[in-house]
Amino acid sequence: MPFDFDKIIDRENTHSVKWDYHNHGGFARWDSTYGHHGDDRVLPMWVADMDFQVAPAITDALHRVVDHGIFGYSAKTDAYVEAVRDWFRRRQGWDTEGDWLLTAPGVVPTLNVVVRAFTEPGDKVIVQRPVYYPFFRVTHNNGCEVVSNSLILEDGAYRMDLDDLEAKARDPKAKLLILCSPHNPIGKVWGAEDLTAVAEICARHGVIVVADEIHGDLMFPGVTFTPFATLGETAAQNTIVCTAPSKTFNLAGLHTSNIFIPNPALRERFATTFAAHALPGMNPFGIVATIAAYTGGEAWLDSAMDYVAGNADRLIAFFGQEVPEIRAIRPEGTYLQWFDCRALGLDKDALEDLMLNKAKVYFDEGYIFGAEGEGFERINLACPRSTLDAALVRIRDAIRETAA
Repeated sequence: MPFDFDKIIDRENTHSVKWDYHNHGGFARWDSTYGHHGDDRVLPMWVADMDFQVAPAITDALHRVVDHGIFGYSAKTDAYVEAVRDWFRRRQGWDTEGDWLLTAPGVVPTLNVVVRAFTEPGDKVIVQRPVYYPFFRVTHNNGCEVVSNSLILEDGAYRMDLDDLEAKARDPKAKLLILCSPHNPIGKVWGAEDLTAVAEICARHGVIVVADEIHGDLMFPGVTFTPFATLGETAAQNTIVCTAPSKTFNLAGLHTSNIFIPNPALRERFATTFAAHALPGMNPFGIVATIAAYTGGEAWLDSAMDYVAGNADRLIAFFGQEVPEIRAIRPEGTYLQWFDCRALGLDKDALEDLMLNKAKVYFDEGYIFGAEGEGFERINLACPRSTLDAALVRIRDAIRETAA
């Protein structure tokens, strides 16, 4: 069945964070992305949601819920649990147990609960910068210190610094490692060898691994994802795995996440803290959309990732030919692309000004992912190709005008 990812969907005035808001000097409404600005409109390519319509199976299922007309308190059913479990068994080769599965309104709220449950103020949380910036916020929210086991960039590719991780995990104050797998923003899909080393280091030093696997279904063609909990009993019993259909199927606004905790003691401690913070129950639309996505959305997902891979190829070829100062790092997963602008010789403020005010393309700036990201940009590739092409031409022209 063909899916039209080239279709432009008007998202103006739809309560979209990506299109109706900005986060420069504070979160606020704006209309700079709207069509009435003509050539001066800003192209928003920052927030990680797709500009694609969802799979038809999801739309059809949600129409049935709306037609039913009652949207009362809701909770997971056996059908929900089996749809989720079957998806991970089929797509990722991960055979889970039903009692491992807890639901939450999102991965970031879950991370807040995890830090609250498993640390005390003054403890340390290890992250691998440059990395998804809410990891810093959930750590600081709970009075803990962020410690970076920074990734190493060599010859255009990132790798883990496992010796540094060993040293930092040895600190008795280090209680958690928040592992981004696949990695946001760099698009790296960690292999089993690296993940096994992480599992062994953390288990050896009593550091719990919080595996943020929200991008685990977003694989480029030919790439295989390794769920952390499949690496053996040691890894499984020392991890909290955060998943959701939100990135995979463009359902972020339905606030439905699935958290797997194989270890019963960790699961009980998490559940107790979760309940103490009175987090809400499940969204009835999220339940139905998740079941529909996991039972009827597979062909759509495969087509979407083929399209995103084509966008990545387009960007890499364009920069190589037109803006060789920019080095794009080829992603293996996610629909996010990380590219290196340091050869332009601009500080972070000048680079942001170039992209936002001169090129009029709104990215997540690299520095927000940690100091290691300064001089880089993150672009969302889950957009129609015409939008990407327009953004690339704007970047090229802005750089040429600045250099003239």
